[in-house]
Amino acid sequence: MSFTTADVVKLRKATSAGMMDCKNALSEAEGDFDRAVEIIREKGKLIANKRADRDAAEGVVLSKITEDKKFGALLVLNCETDFVAKNADFVAFADKILNSALAQKAENLEVLKGLSLDGKTIGDLVTEQTGVIGEKIELSYFSKVSAETAIAYIHPGNKLATLVGFNKGDVENQVARDVAMQVAAMAPVAIDKDAIPQGTIEKEIEIAKEKFRQEGKPEAMLDKIAQGSLNKWYKDVTLLNQIYVKDGKITIKDFLKQNDKELTVTAFDRFTLNV
Repeated sequence: MSFTTADVVKLRKATSAGMMDCKNALSEAEGDFDRAVEIIREKGKLIANKRADRDAAEGVVLSKITEDKKFGALLVLNCETDFVAKNADFVAFADKILNSALAQKAENLEVLKGLSLDGKTIGDLVTEQTGVIGEKIELSYFSKVSAETAIAYIHPGNKLATLVGFNKGDVENQVARDVAMQVAAMAPVAIDKDAIPQGTIEKEIEIAKEKFRQEGKPEAMLDKIAQGSLNKWYKDVTLLNQIYVKDGKITIKDFLKQNDKELTVTAFDRFTLNV
């Protein structure tokens, strides 16, 4: 079965593979278009398997919210090199996946990979991109926030993104954005101290006690001193108790109360690629 240049172009549009890859696939498939698509897909999986041991530490971190501001999602699409991570097509591919996650309100990473996009699962599309780009491509992280108001922030460079949810609707955009940027800048681990696991708190107390013990503080005073250290730690790692970076004199909790006495944060997430 023969094929034409138009068939090669059609296959390229359908698979995003290179022109020579499309031509070779059509030759191998003896002009059978559907079989050629399968060959391209199989090639992508083969390359993915060969590159499975490679470190896909580069990539992009993106976050976005729905038009009604009630749902937000954050994802990480990894690749091997910064050159690919900065490629407009790669960023657009990640954004397309994120849009699908928002439209279908994906619950978790596995659900996201199984969603249908352009007639295929997102997981298969990611695998195919490994074949097209020639690097290991991996959808490695996904999270979502459902709230009365959600906000997303992406730091310039697409290496750091945040999501924040609030307990009230129609939160002023600048207020919400400032909190999302606070999360980006100060990397809190919890909303408030009551959200920190008891085991973590006990570990911090023991670390503080040992530190002051090494400094020669009296054993009878260690519990009290360690508690003071713990309270300072709360201010460093809990979002509502952190000092507001744009003011320096008030906490995030105070900042929210200035805008609405009942306003608070109900959820947040932050992810950064340490590259």
